[in-house]
Amino acid sequence: MILEGLLTTTAADSSVHVAPMGPIVDESLQTFTLRPFQTSTSYQNLKRTGVGVFHVTDDVEMLARAAVGRLRPVPSTKRCHSVNGFVLSDACRWFALKVEELDDAQERTTIVCRAIGQGELRPFFGLNRAKHAVVEASILATRLHLLAHDEIARQFVALRPLVDKTGGAAELRAFAFLEEYVRNAGVPLPTTGGAA
Repeated sequence: MILEGLLTTTAADSSVHVAPMGPIVDESLQTFTLRPFQTSTSYQNLKRTGVGVFHVTDDVEMLARAAVGRLRPVPSTKRCHSVNGFVLSDACRWFALKVEELDDAQERTTIVCRAIGQGELRPFFGLNRAKHAVVEASILATRLHLLAHDEIARQFVALRPLVDKTGGAAELRAFAFLEEYVRNAGVPLPTTGGAA
C-alpha cells in the first residue's frame, strides 16, 4: 500500500527539508520503501545521513505547498529523539526511518527504510473527499512535465466540485493555490474555479 505524507530530511547545513513522499508501506508500518528521484533533495539527504522522518498528516495545505516547492516558511518542527532529524509539530503521526538498502542504479531510486521510532501528536481528522481531492491535485501539479496539460485540466475540473461540496477553508485555499500554480504553468483551467 502507498501512504501519502511528508518526509523531513536534514540538509548539509543542518536545516530541515520537507517534501511530499508516497512510500510503499507494509501493514505493520515497519518497512517504508521510498522512490525519490536522484535529482531530489530528499534523495541526496537520505543518502548522506541515512535517516529521515515520515509524517502522516491531514494538513493538505502544507502538503500542496510542499508538493510544488512553495512551503515557506518551513513549518514548526522539533528534534526527533529516535534519529538525527526533525518532526513536524502539527503532524498526526511520525515514523523515524533508518535507511537499510539504497539502490540508485536507476534515476528513480529505491530506498528501503525501517521504522526505528514513532509517535502520535494529534488525532487524524478523518476521511474527507475534499482532502483527498487536494492530494490528487497536488500529485497532478508535480506531473506537469509528464502529462498533457489538457488532461491535467480535465482532472482539476473533475476534482473541483469535491472541494466545493465537502471542503473547509483550508481545503478551498489549498485547491485554489494549486489551480493558480498549474494555470501559471500553462494549464488551461477555467478562471472561475468551477467546471466549464
